[in-house]
Amino acid sequence: MAPQLAAALRRHLLLPHRSPLLPSRHVSLSVSHSSSDQSDIEYAHPIPPAPDDDGELTSFLRRISHASSVASSPKDALSLLLSSSSVPSPSPPSLVRALWELRRDPEAAALALRWGDECSATSGAEGAGSLPAEAWHLAIWSAGRAGRFDLAWAAVRRMQRRGVLTRRAMVILMERYAAANEVKKAVKTFDVMERFKVEVDQTVFYSLLRALCRSKNIEDAEELLLSRRKFFPLTAEGFNIILDGWCNIFTDVAEVKRVWREMANCCITPDGTSYALMVCCFSKVGNLFDTLRVYDEMKKRGWTPGIGVYNQLIYVLTRENCMKDARNVLSKIVDEGLQPDVETYNSIIVPLCESCKLEEAREVMEDMTMKGIVPTILTYHAFLKQEGIDETLQLLKKMKEDGCGPNSDTFLMLIDKFIQLNESGNALRVWTEMRRYDIRPGYAHYMAAVQGLIKHGCIPRALEYYDEMKANGFASDPILDKEFKTFLLANRDHWRGAGKYNLIPQRIKHSTRRTRIP
Repeated sequence: MAPQLAAALRRHLLLPHRSPLLPSRHVSLSVSHSSSDQSDIEYAHPIPPAPDDDGELTSFLRRISHASSVASSPKDALSLLLSSSSVPSPSPPSLVRALWELRRDPEAAALALRWGDECSATSGAEGAGSLPAEAWHLAIWSAGRAGRFDLAWAAVRRMQRRGVLTRRAMVILMERYAAANEVKKAVKTFDVMERFKVEVDQTVFYSLLRALCRSKNIEDAEELLLSRRKFFPLTAEGFNIILDGWCNIFTDVAEVKRVWREMANCCITPDGTSYALMVCCFSKVGNLFDTLRVYDEMKKRGWTPGIGVYNQLIYVLTRENCMKDARNVLSKIVDEGLQPDVETYNSIIVPLCESCKLEEAREVMEDMTMKGIVPTILTYHAFLKQEGIDETLQLLKKMKEDGCGPNSDTFLMLIDKFIQLNESGNALRVWTEMRRYDIRPGYAHYMAAVQGLIKHGCIPRALEYYDEMKANGFASDPILDKEFKTFLLANRDHWRGAGKYNLIPQRIKHSTRRTRIP
C-alpha cells in the first residue's frame, strides 16, 4: 500500500466525525497577492461536505487500498474492483471526497477515477455524463500537482472519449504546468486545446497569463501577451495581469513603471484596476509622492477609488508620518458612503507598530473595536512584533479569548523575533506557550529554535530540540548533523554517559574487577 493511500485511510479510521474536507471557497482568477510558494495552489472548486458518518468514504478508501495492494498493475486493480459483485459502485459525492483524500497519491486517485468512470458508463442511468465534472477536474489537478502529467493527460483523453471534456480541465492542466515552471508545456497545452475540440477564447488566454504570473514567470507572460496580439487584441485587462504580477508577486517598481509605459506605447488606456494596482505598488514601498500622483490622476480620469485604494493611501500616509492626512482620508471614506473595514484600520495600526508607536496603535485599535469591527490575526501580529515577553503572553491570551488565533505562524514569528533579539530564553518561553495552546511544532519551528540556540551558543539545548524534531518524524539536516557531531567530538568527555545525545555512538568501557583471594 502506498504511504499516501495508507495515510488517507488512517485519517478516516482515527477521525470518524469530520468537518468538510475542504473549505467551500473558490480561488479567483486574479493573481494571488501572496508571495508564498505557489506550487500548491488550492483546488478551485468546492468539495461536497462529508456527512457526519464517514462510513461510505472509509469503505471506499478501503476498497481502493485493497485492490492496490493485491493487484500487480493498475489494470488488474481496476478489473478486481469491477469484478466484485458484492462491492457497490461509488456514489458521485463519495468519489469526489475520496479523490480529495487521495490527492497526494496520484496512482490511487487515478484508480478511483477510472473505477467511478467505468461504473457510471455501465450504470445505464445517465450514461457517462453521470460522473461529476468535479471528479475529473480534481483528478487532473492532483496528478499535475504531483508532477504526474501522464496521468493528468490520461484523464483528459478519457474525458474526450466520453464527450465530457471541459475548458476548465485544460485550464487546470495549464496551471499545473505553470506551477511546475514548465512554461513551454503550459503554452503548448493552450495551443492544442482546439485539437481536443475545446473552445479557446480570451478568457482562457488570460487564465494562462495569470498562471504564468502566479508561478513568477512574469516575463514569459508578458512576451506571450504581446506576441499573440493578432489573435487576442491587447486590452487593459491583459496588461493588468502583468501589472499585478510585478506589483504583488515581486513588487518591482521599475518593472511596473516600464509596463505602464508599454501600455501607453500600445495605445491602451488604463482602467480603474490599473490605477488601483499602481497605488498598491507605490504604497507598498513607501513612495508617497507617486502614490498621491497616481491617485490624483485616477480621480481626474473619472475612476472612482474603492475601499482598497483608500486603504493603501492610508497605509502610505501613516507610514510616512502623515497621521493627520491619514485620518482625513478615513473621514473621506465615510463621507463618500464607503464603510471602513478591518483592513482600513490595519492600514493604520501596522505602520504605527512598525514605527514603535504602540500607544497610538492601541488607540486606533480601541476605536476600531468600539465601532464593532473585530481585529484580525494580522492586527495582533503587528503588536506582537514589537511587544516584550510579558505583553506578548497577555496578547496571546487575548487572541485566544477573541477567537483570533494564535496559530502556528504566530509562534514561528515570535520565536524568530526573540532569537533575533538575542533573547533565547524568551524564545523557549514562547515554545512552552505554544504547547499550551495546542499548537504542534512543525519543521520550521524546530529549525528556527535549533539554529537560534546554536547561534547563541546553547548547543546542548539545541541538540535536545534537534533530537525531539527527528523523533517526531521530521527529516534531519545534514549541516546540523555535521555541526553537532563536531561539537560532541570536541566535548566527548562531557557526553560520555548513555544519554539522549546519541549522534555519535559511545564505546562502552568494560572494567574487570579483580577477585581478591581470601
